[in-house]
Amino acid sequence: MYRILEKRELNPTVTLMKIHAPAVAKKAEPGQFVILRTDAQGERIPLTVADYDRAAGSVTIIFQVVGATTEKLNHLGVGDSLHDFVGPLGRPTDTAGKRRVAVVGGGVGCAIAYPVAKKLFEQGTEVHTVAGFRTRDLVILEPEFAAVSRKFMRMSDDGSWGEKGLVTDALRRLIESGEQYDEVITIGPLPMMKFVCRLTKEFDIPTVASMNPIMIDGTGMCGGCRLTVGGKTRFACVDGPEFDGHQIDFDEAIARSSVYKPFERHAYEETCNLFRKEVK
Repeated sequence: MYRILEKRELNPTVTLMKIHAPAVAKKAEPGQFVILRTDAQGERIPLTVADYDRAAGSVTIIFQVVGATTEKLNHLGVGDSLHDFVGPLGRPTDTAGKRRVAVVGGGVGCAIAYPVAKKLFEQGTEVHTVAGFRTRDLVILEPEFAAVSRKFMRMSDDGSWGEKGLVTDALRRLIESGEQYDEVITIGPLPMMKFVCRLTKEFDIPTVASMNPIMIDGTGMCGGCRLTVGGKTRFACVDGPEFDGHQIDFDEAIARSSVYKPFERHAYEETCNLFRKEVK
């Protein structure tokens, strides 16, 4: 069993948890993920490693409450335990030899972008971060990003945090002002990553996108996380989750990501109703 050491609300729908998982913490690297179950009958869900402490044997996860399992997870507290916590899975982010990198995160994807930015900063890379949220109330990890970024561009849809506009607006300004990047790393909603990659292709800047498609087993056997990259089928759980952003078929990935949304919504509503009945 994997005990919850800390639980903290980052915004109304996003929660941070530290989990006691020494074996995972020992090997975890930025870019990798875990698959967990809340209980023996629970659904397997992938969550990216947001941070880790090898000495304390803890792994930090950050999740948005959007479905039945994340709703169940969010009802657990400090001292409770998860049934399964398997990892680290996937390939770590390749940070070696990068002198200057732009990290572009959107929404809860910033939880995945932060450990990458932190690792780059710790190895001496100059990090420029562009983070975007719909509104100030949804902002997460602002002090953490500020601590590891030489430049930190804040963007919001309504202008309530930083500047009003899209992350691509800020990235274009950086590039056109003369900033030269060895690589751009983008993590967030699929449409956002699609347009970040379209922009960087215009300037011929190598770009990596972190993909989070549907996953079940985490070993490449089920095929649920398949993507088309460079015209070939790839599996996010074993070949990724990071891929050459200029080679990803984003339109296919966006279409596949919406297939199960009605089922996810139904399961979420059933779970919420169950908790309401228990409270009564």
